[in-house]
Order: sequence, then C-alpha cells, then structure tokens
Amino acid sequence: MRDFRVNRFLYLMILPVVLYYAIFHYAPMYGIQIAFKNYSPGTGMWHSPWVGFQYFREFFNGFYFGRLIRNTLLLSAYDLIFQFTAPILLAFLLNELRSPAFKRIVQTVAYLPYFISLVVVVGLMVDFLARDGLINDVLAAFGVERHAYLSEAGWFRTLFVSSGIWQNVGWGTIIYLAAIAGIDPSLYEAAKVDGASRWRQNLHITLPGIGSTIIILFILQIGSLMSINSDKILLMYNTATYSTADVIGTYVYRKGILEANFSYSAAIGLFNSVINFALLIVANAVSRRVSETKLW
Repeated sequence: MRDFRVNRFLYLMILPVVLYYAIFHYAPMYGIQIAFKNYSPGTGMWHSPWVGFQYFREFFNGFYFGRLIRNTLLLSAYDLIFQFTAPILLAFLLNELRSPAFKRIVQTVAYLPYFISLVVVVGLMVDFLARDGLINDVLAAFGVERHAYLSEAGWFRTLFVSSGIWQNVGWGTIIYLAAIAGIDPSLYEAAKVDGASRWRQNLHITLPGIGSTIIILFILQIGSLMSINSDKILLMYNTATYSTADVIGTYVYRKGILEANFSYSAAIGLFNSVINFALLIVANAVSRRVSETKLW
C-alpha cells in the first residue's frame, strides 16, 4: 500500500492495460470448457454435455492434421529466419550511414509500409501479381512466362514471407536502433584506436550490445510460433493454395465460423495455445541456461 501511494500515478497509467487483458483475455477463458463439451448455442454452455477429449482425438486423427502442422511450422520457421532477422540487418546498415538527412529519408521510406492496411497490401499483391498484372507485364517483356502467382501453391510461402518483410522491416528496426544508440560510444573509440575495422566493431561491440534485445524478442517470437498471421493468410489464400497455405488458424476459422462447429474449433485453438505456451517456457529456460537474458 505504501508503494501504491508513492507511485499511484504509475499504477493509474498501467490500469487501462490491466483492464484490457482482464476483460478481453482472462475473463473469456471460462469459455475454454466448450472444447470438452458438445456445445450447442441453443443448449447453452453450462448445460451442454461433456465429451472429454473427443474433439482433440478427432483433430489428431483427422485427414488434415499433418498438413496443418507442417504448413504452420514451415511458415513460422520462414518468418522466424527471414522476417525476424531482416530488421536486425537493416538496423546495422542504417547505423553505418554517416549522412543524418539520408538516414532519416531511408528510415521514413522503410517505415511507411507498416502503416498501410493489411487489406490494402494484399489488394496490391492481387493486382500486381495477376496474370495480366504489372509484375507479369515486366517479366513477359524479358521472355518470362506469365503466372497467376497467388493461385500457385508453390509461390505462396515466398510471397507471404517477402511481403511481410517489406511491410514490417522498417518498423522492426526502431527497437534495434534504440538499443544501438544506448551503446557506450567510448567502446567504438577504443576499438578504433586498436585498429578494429567497421566489421570488427559491429561484430564485437554492436552485436553484443543489442544481444539481450534480440534474445528477448526471439523468445517472444518462439512463444507465438504456432500462431502465424492467419488474417493475412485468409486474405491471400484460395482453394488452389490450401496445400501450402492452410494453417491451424485458417482451419479454425473455417470450422468455427463458417461451419459453426464451435467445440471442435475451440479444441484446436486450445491445443494451439498450449503448444505456444510450452514453447515459450522452453525458450525462456534455454535462454536462462545459456545466457543471462530471460523473460522471468
């Protein structure tokens, strides 16, 4: 109580965040029980009969289980390898620029795509990548055969990851540039005196200086490994690309919203959340063992 009186304004500032999570994340958890019930809106949540792990078994033994897990993990892995590392590389490159004006221009241009609506981004992709779109027109001028890229399963992952990098790389650099700005300049001056090149300075000063930031963000990324951006996939995919695009999130949408199979979709969603939570615990434990950086 004494701490509350001294820091009451800080507690007041965090109150909206606490209320948000309490109302929209913790309170709805009572609905998890429908994953273990044969839920019907007419019967109600409390009066629907218990079925135990029936829907979990149906999902694990289902025809699409392997494809959903494979697509989810592959898209998440590509996202982790390329989209997670792209902001780090861009932050290193921006840090090397010696012209403040040019640096601000590059940062502004890189940030802008983040503020474009996801629907607009996918709409641009649909127009540009259509068989008669701009991309095909340019490639056709060089003798390349035209393709309906968004309707070809083999192109989906490449387009999904590359468009994500384009839209988010600039925004992702903000936290890394802030971490780089916090590194003691005297370390670079001492390295210059010792004859270290820019590459050596980045390798032995800049990278360790932002290492804790990278690890924290990496742990958080691992904690959402099974929750790839389903909204974007729903906008991009179609029946022709299900083999490489259909993930757990999109399958839950089809089963829960389109087919109104609420209990089955709730069971899949619960399974997905448990896996993400377990991955977060494991990633934090590994980080705690191999380094001094951890979430808790």
